[in-house]
Amino acid sequence: MTLPWPLRLLYVQVLLGMLLGMTLGHFWPQTGAMLKPVSDAFIGLVRMMIAPIVFCTIVSGVTSLASGTTIGRTILKALALFYVLTALALVLGLATAYTMHPGAGMHVDVRHLDTSILSQYVRRSQPHGLVEFALGIIPETMLGAFEKGEVLPVLLLALVFGFALNAQPRAGKPVLTFVDALAQVLFRILALIMRLAPIGAFGAMAFTVGRFGIRSVGSLGMLMVSFYVACLLFLALVLAPLARLHGFALWRLLRYLREELLIVLATSSTEPVLPRLIGKLEALGCDKGIVGLVLPAGYSFNLDGTAIYLTLASVFIAQACDVPLSGPQIATMLAVMLLTSKGAAGVSGSGLVALVATLLVIPDLPVAGVALLVGIDRFMSEARALTSVISNACAVIFVSMWEGACDRTRLATVLRAAETRNTDAPATDTPG
Repeated sequence: MTLPWPLRLLYVQVLLGMLLGMTLGHFWPQTGAMLKPVSDAFIGLVRMMIAPIVFCTIVSGVTSLASGTTIGRTILKALALFYVLTALALVLGLATAYTMHPGAGMHVDVRHLDTSILSQYVRRSQPHGLVEFALGIIPETMLGAFEKGEVLPVLLLALVFGFALNAQPRAGKPVLTFVDALAQVLFRILALIMRLAPIGAFGAMAFTVGRFGIRSVGSLGMLMVSFYVACLLFLALVLAPLARLHGFALWRLLRYLREELLIVLATSSTEPVLPRLIGKLEALGCDKGIVGLVLPAGYSFNLDGTAIYLTLASVFIAQACDVPLSGPQIATMLAVMLLTSKGAAGVSGSGLVALVATLLVIPDLPVAGVALLVGIDRFMSEARALTSVISNACAVIFVSMWEGACDRTRLATVLRAAETRNTDAPATDTPG
């Protein structure tokens, strides 16, 4: 039986999955809370594809850029942009916290908080120095880079592999042909997996509503409102003007990426859409070498949604626990967050891990205050993930334009077509 035309669209199917999941979680909460493995299975399937797709994309991109100078310049520009965007996100979160005062009047005594639920986040957030972080990027073996599915070790291996192919063009040609063909197969496998996205969205929303319920928002609703306001302000005051300066409208880009954004919204994770973003950004006219370098790096170094969350949540804890913060303390907090906001995985719960890591090195703020946020963290993780994904997509386009590696005519044409055509982008199944 052929489905009606609207139901054949992925984003419509994901929306229906989310609505059905929310309905099930609300009316049958126990059943909904048991459906987390459905969402975990979908995310696991996509995560299985991330490392090989990123490897093939970066290797192909490095060989297309050819010049090591170009690659180094691209990475430096991307990292500079990431830190500027992160700094703006931190300041915006801080300004929102002191404008809306989400924790004012709560007068929480941290001695009465149940901190047993924080143990898992404390274990995962032990502070590491720069040396430990750098060494952690180096895999123990070449195949070990793919073992955990982490992006940075794969990025390092792919860069070295691509440089080696450039140094041996004749011997490397058949290898590169194989890598390109493998990428085509991997993207086809991904397209098959993405057909399960509505089921993954259904399980994720059923679990969220069934496990936590709307009532868990309660008196912390002001914090949630403040966080969503801060994320919207980041899009409106930072990304939208930057997009306009680069000759495109942010809202058109959001419409073009609507399927990916809905998947992020449903799963509270940025990981499931990384491979699809690679294809869609290439389809916009961005050079595949730039996309392959900037986007995976952004997943570890440009988590602007997490940056907003860190400042807002930290000030909320200070306000709720009646802990005054001086100017030097705030400056120290921002400096620490520039580091702790980097490298956090783009999955649900990573925000709490980064927050605990921040508070562990700021003695003035009680780590026990994080217990206030555990119940509603899931409801804020969607905005964290969405903000970070949108920021990274914009960053790829910006850097591509700076390098003269973006077809502006194609960019305008594809974004304009996304307003009127309700079909998946041509890059959904292939890398470009």
